[in-house]
Amino acid sequence: MAAILKLNSISPLADDIFAGYEYGDDVKSPTGIMVRSAAMADYAVGKELLAVARAGAGTNNIPVADYAAKGIVVFNTPGANANAVKELVICELFLGGRKITDAIDWVKTLKGEGDNVGKLVEKGKGKFAGHEIAGKTLGVIGLGAIGIMVANAAVALGMKVVGADPYLSTQGALHLNPAVEVAADNAAVFRKADFITLHLPLNAQTRGMIGAEAIASFKDGAVLINNSRGELADSAAVIAALGSGKLSRYITDFPTADLIGVEGAICVPHLGASTPEAEDNCAVMAARQLKDYIENGNIVNSVNYPAVCAAREGKARICVCHRNVPNMIAELTSAISKRGINIANLTDKSRGDYAYGIIDIDGEADGALLGDIAATEGVIRVRAL
Repeated sequence: MAAILKLNSISPLADDIFAGYEYGDDVKSPTGIMVRSAAMADYAVGKELLAVARAGAGTNNIPVADYAAKGIVVFNTPGANANAVKELVICELFLGGRKITDAIDWVKTLKGEGDNVGKLVEKGKGKFAGHEIAGKTLGVIGLGAIGIMVANAAVALGMKVVGADPYLSTQGALHLNPAVEVAADNAAVFRKADFITLHLPLNAQTRGMIGAEAIASFKDGAVLINNSRGELADSAAVIAALGSGKLSRYITDFPTADLIGVEGAICVPHLGASTPEAEDNCAVMAARQLKDYIENGNIVNSVNYPAVCAAREGKARICVCHRNVPNMIAELTSAISKRGINIANLTDKSRGDYAYGIIDIDGEADGALLGDIAATEGVIRVRAL
């Protein structure tokens, strides 16, 4: 029986998916792990652990590269919380265009003014005049699941939208409203946009991408929205731009000590996916992906191994995590064919330094065969289903 450990509270909708499994927060030797925000860098990985499923998109709390080297597949749930984040971004567009938060804070100072409140409101409201978003240009950096939803919603609100994403998929492009202009690069977006929203992962290439140089290319008074990761923006450069008026607003879902209290900075306490609907969607997607991998060897939405799925054929299924090195497929097929076993189907794909194969055979995947495969140079993990 497979055992799944919960490192965080997970939506109860996952309970039914793991019916028949040992599933809970006190599992000692897990086959799989369900996690949200728990830091796993120091987690003691057991030899039984096959995979980790993150109920969310970001995987910065998981040592993804280390796990790949150990043959542990890491899943995430792209798109499961997309609507929740999209709705927050739309809210923030209005907050960026109009001084709503400042005005609300000011109204609180009128407590105790009694019958004078109405007059004071009429007298003071001019300080908080803003502008409408209709007709303004929204720049969307990153046209994945969330970016596309934000772009389409902004078009429906009467905005002009320009986006950029060097990895825009054909499927993604088909879901994008035809009114959205796809620019050649981020710089083209920066020059045109009144509002800029970031929807891309944090990695070595994107860390600090919104720095002094990038901000200098923005339109004067632009609004920057960051609900992806705080480290995408250089806080010092952002604060300087707010002080000079180059940025009129910086709205982020990732508060830091230096941003709190800065005029023009609106810090939201990481509420992007904080809805029960998003938590349910993420939990269900993560659980289904984890279960499918444990039971069938299929990989969908992994961040450290390639997507490999195949319908079952033959008598047994062999799953192999291996290094992406020459002649590996020949070595694997040789180990099987020398026993006179027919290969019913073979699918093997690579992703960077690693690869994954599913081999369905018309015979038994006994210990001797698995041992030969495991002994092949470059093989990280092998199991039979």
